[in-house]
Amino acid sequence: MQKTILITGCSSGIGLDAAHGMRGRGWRVFASCRQQRDCDRLRAQGFESPLIDYTDDDSITAGLAEVLAATGGTLDALFNNGAHGLPGAVEDLPTVGLRQIFESNFFGWHELTRQVIPVMRAQGHGRIVQNSSVLGLVAFPWRGAYVATKYAVEGLTDTLRLELSDTDIRVILIEPGPITSKIRENSIPFFERFINWQNSALRAKYEETLLKRLYESSGPDRFELPASAVTEKLALAVESKRPRARYYVTTPTYIAGYLRRILPTRTIDRILSDV
Repeated sequence: MQKTILITGCSSGIGLDAAHGMRGRGWRVFASCRQQRDCDRLRAQGFESPLIDYTDDDSITAGLAEVLAATGGTLDALFNNGAHGLPGAVEDLPTVGLRQIFESNFFGWHELTRQVIPVMRAQGHGRIVQNSSVLGLVAFPWRGAYVATKYAVEGLTDTLRLELSDTDIRVILIEPGPITSKIRENSIPFFERFINWQNSALRAKYEETLLKRLYESSGPDRFELPASAVTEKLALAVESKRPRARYYVTTPTYIAGYLRRILPTRTIDRILSDV
């Protein structure tokens, strides 16, 4: 029988490439988006595209119900991927903004995962794949909100993997570094909504660094890879008989993982303080 996978955040970038890539490998792909216009666009491309907005529990429940109605109540794999950034210094980050990004990058993932686990328990198998980040391994300046959500995803996923170790449900993390996507562009509305940089004690640093990164096109980041690099690791995560607990993507992730194992925190701070 054709295997099924639900992928979130498929409007662009990693999610969109994963949807096309997994369909090309013979999977039945449910490519979800949080906005109806993006779902409509994907349906025009031949995908089944349920509407799932991580910030809306009813949307999560209805979207998953749509998937299960189409499959007869089964689902082989879930790829939690949809997320956004909220750049800015931690001291300028209002708590309401932090709550908002946790809703979309963490709590929504948890709610969908909790609803999927009983399905996988009933069928006796499944794969839950979480798209984390190099920022789930080390912290970079100006990315505190996103870092916090990814550290949370890492911790919760590690715990879930232990708790499901006596089942045939495998829980896997993918940890990309710089990937070609719209995440920087898509973070601008959240930055403009929540970060009052003009009145910040760090205003000069915003003008020297973050504003240029957000608003000025400087080409690909160093070591940046296309989204297909993540899709390759997703295929390994859901198709390997014994998948790894973690899959690194891009050179910076391998470097960060290595540095975290061998260097003291103070040394890592010196290396990353100007990233």
